[in-house]
Amino acid sequence: MYPLPEALAEACETAENMSEKHLTETRFSELDLPPQLMSGLAATGFDYCTPIQADSLPLLLRGEDVAGQAQTGTGKTAAFLLATFSRLLKNEAPAERHATQPRALILAPTRELAIQIHSDALELGRDTGLKLVLVYGGTGYDSQRKDLVDGVDILIGTPGRIIDYYRQGIFDLSLIEVAVLDEADRMFDLGFIKDVRYMLRQMPPPEKRLNMLFSATLSHRVAELAYEHMNEPTEVTVEAEKLTADNVKERAFYPSNEEKIPLLLGIMRDIDAERVVIFSNTKHMTETVNRWLTANGNKSGVISGDVPQKKRERLLEDFKAGKIRALVATDVAARGLHIPNVSHVINFDLPQDAEDYVHRIGRTARAGASGEAISFACEKYAFSMMDIEQYIGHSLPVEPVTPELMLEDAKSPRESSRDSRRDSRGRDRSDRGGRGRSREPQKPARSGGPDKHRSSGAGAKGAAVATAAVAATAAATSASGPRGDRGDDANDKREATERKPSPDRHKEPARKKTGGRSDPEVPAIG
Repeated sequence: MYPLPEALAEACETAENMSEKHLTETRFSELDLPPQLMSGLAATGFDYCTPIQADSLPLLLRGEDVAGQAQTGTGKTAAFLLATFSRLLKNEAPAERHATQPRALILAPTRELAIQIHSDALELGRDTGLKLVLVYGGTGYDSQRKDLVDGVDILIGTPGRIIDYYRQGIFDLSLIEVAVLDEADRMFDLGFIKDVRYMLRQMPPPEKRLNMLFSATLSHRVAELAYEHMNEPTEVTVEAEKLTADNVKERAFYPSNEEKIPLLLGIMRDIDAERVVIFSNTKHMTETVNRWLTANGNKSGVISGDVPQKKRERLLEDFKAGKIRALVATDVAARGLHIPNVSHVINFDLPQDAEDYVHRIGRTARAGASGEAISFACEKYAFSMMDIEQYIGHSLPVEPVTPELMLEDAKSPRESSRDSRRDSRGRDRSDRGGRGRSREPQKPARSGGPDKHRSSGAGAKGAAVATAAVAATAAATSASGPRGDRGDDANDKREATERKPSPDRHKEPARKKTGGRSDPEVPAIG
């Protein structure tokens, strides 16, 4: 029905390699879980709880609300899924309940995270007999609508599409017994919080349902949301003082803008990695980086706000299968994705929000594995370094940019494209008849003096590649206009979110659905 990442099955493959620190001495068999769930846990190979599971599940199984914080990749999803299944299995549904009245609602900020949760739920709940329905934007509008009409016990999805169906009267929330809000801080970041509050107000009062809120960070605004819509929740915090995982090796470079591409290509040449996630702050730069990687023999793909949902899912599956080596992404991909065996995360652009740094490098070193996070503090984004180091509580080790690190003989995307257009006689097809000729970019003037973190010979050695690279970088940067850093990042987030109904329009009559349209959401994330 839907493309389903096999997250739990993949996690089982790494379970034997988990460090003792990652797991606790609490066994799932010691908890008051129904037999149907124990069989699902046995099938997935899980025996011991992670810290967040060991601390939250006893409370949830007693019917107490929980607001939980833990590092990403430490088992939050399994914790709220087990609690949800247990609650529904131990309590019979009301006799007056209709098939289109879900008993549990699980909200996620992104499409990928919703798909991930649904996949995990299918594995854990295989023997429960409960019907799961997945709802998210960008695809499958009619098929998802039909799934809801056919009946649902647990509804999993993103806010925009769920509200769309709700306003059409396809289902109602009057008999919700369990409400789960995952990645609550991201809901705020993406502007979904009014929609979330609207849906929570359509449910029975907090004291008549089990409420769970899980997030990588519990800010003041998230805590306020918890106490407003939950029933005296217990705050469960796991290793909050250590925001970055111990098994992530961090390092930073201070390249000039024109050295970033040669440095990236040199690092990709030197590291032994099958899966690398590279983050940029703008969708324009992700395309530029992807073209350079591809031109120099690195199979890669782009995930940003402009990539259609089906293509995003296909790229993620190819990345997991090892068909592409690098995934170049904006912060759309920084949350909720469980991709096993990502050995390296490279911040081609330093994030402008310190919390985003934590979420980015959380793509590696998951489930007790080890990984490496490499950050470029270039001339444009170096100002973020102080905030990042203050937030994570330690300084990043800095290494110099040396000539040996940079790829000197890199092939530019223009050269790679020209080679692919040559005919059997070596002539460029695009130059025939005087058409298709393109001008070489003018060599830009080098700005700035020597940097204390840069080798004095690095700029000269990499000049040939840097000249072409800086022209491409400047073109991508100029698309964002003056001070394109924060502005373009904000645009990426807007384009990566669902279109939200305004609060005072929730009572408008249902909109007439037209054939062929996907949904009121931008095809990006939600």
